[in-house]
Amino acid sequence: MGAFGNFAASLSAISIMSGALLLFGYGLNSGGPAVVMWGWLAIGPLVLCLAAALAEITSRYPTSGGLYYMARQLGGERWSWYTGWLNLLGLLAGIAAQDYGIATFTAAWANLQFGHVPTPGSLLVVYAIVLVLHAVLNLFGARLMNALTSLSAWWHLAGAVVIIGALALVPSHHQPAGFVFTEFTNNTGWSSPTYVILLGMLLPCFALAGYDTSAHLSEETSRASVAAARGIVRSVAVSWIAGGILLAALLFAVQDYAATLAGPTGVPVAQIFLDALGVATAKALLLVIIVAQFLCGYTVTAAASRMIYAFSRDGALPGSARWRQVSRRTAVPANAVWLAVIVAFVLALPSLYSASAFSAVTAISVVGFTPAYAIPVLLRLRHRDKWTHGPWHLGRFSRPIGWTAVVWAAAVTVLFLLPQTSPVAAATFNYTPVATLVALALAALWWRIGRRSYDVPRSGDPANHQDNASESVIR
Repeated sequence: MGAFGNFAASLSAISIMSGALLLFGYGLNSGGPAVVMWGWLAIGPLVLCLAAALAEITSRYPTSGGLYYMARQLGGERWSWYTGWLNLLGLLAGIAAQDYGIATFTAAWANLQFGHVPTPGSLLVVYAIVLVLHAVLNLFGARLMNALTSLSAWWHLAGAVVIIGALALVPSHHQPAGFVFTEFTNNTGWSSPTYVILLGMLLPCFALAGYDTSAHLSEETSRASVAAARGIVRSVAVSWIAGGILLAALLFAVQDYAATLAGPTGVPVAQIFLDALGVATAKALLLVIIVAQFLCGYTVTAAASRMIYAFSRDGALPGSARWRQVSRRTAVPANAVWLAVIVAFVLALPSLYSASAFSAVTAISVVGFTPAYAIPVLLRLRHRDKWTHGPWHLGRFSRPIGWTAVVWAAAVTVLFLLPQTSPVAAATFNYTPVATLVALALAALWWRIGRRSYDVPRSGDPANHQDNASESVIR
């Protein structure tokens, strides 16, 4: 992959037409337009700080293992072990969130086209089909990945321009700026406005995650010590700017706020298109979004499978010998691909009985990703004697940016373990703490049983490690 392909992979994994739109309805209920807009504007720079700090370390250690390899070099094997497990949890939950979101948008399109009324069971079936399609596409080699990620980047940017243009030019009525930037709505059941505002931060935190894809694809990228680092930072910056404009366009185009939340499609974005642009245009734009989301899900599945492969290559997972096997023809870890989609399917099973399952899965992804991103940064800050920067670095801004990122990441991790709706019941239970504890318990158990097989390369030379790792992939 070239530098643009690597950047495009992270841009696709972040996917402004996926993360931002999948949780748009959640944001409207958890704070409303004011929290959606101001939350996006406020969280973006903090995410960029964490991304820049992580990019600096990626420049030093460009490997498929990414975060856990960085943690091994900077803090030791135990730090590496738990970083890897958290990163894997974030990736697997990311697949679940992205692909289940595709199922909901597909159901919304089917509602407009055929009058289909989605049920939890039918959504799960569509979700399973999407997972299988992503698995099959991921069985091909890096050439197809390079083509699809590049297509995804252009599709996202062009699609966003088309949607923003349509919402700005076609509707005869637009909401005033006061509605977009000051309207507050609380449908969470909690009485504290501050707590509701904090809950609303899930939208930008989830939507702007996934940029570690550039690191996981380092071993398939030319000049990865620079290209992967730049891919991380540029993908976040572009997504933040484009995503903010897209969210503003949607909010200005709202015709009836109550109808948007209670529309028959079950997807507020679809209802905005329907009310503001008409049925034909709404269906066409939904297809644009669904294709973008599908390409995003493909990329996240690729990143997760490479993470499973790399973690297994170093002996960190039960059955590592199976998951690190690669195809002699395509050099793709096929078993790792199938493991990723099977676990993602299991994570979404609570959707059959839980109305808040989707937001819980997105929270699991954030709680997995965020500390996994922050741990290597924290270790780099604590162990200055072990750190030598790579070709891409932040210079004198490295430490202030790093500490800002670590403090923010710690706060976010705690926040999304808390209940999202009140009263707390089986149908509204946020099972993020349960999933996180299960993952950490499994990690702790396997540490006691299988840590003797854990062997992360100790070389501090990223170029040598990348060359050796690439050879192992080809074999």
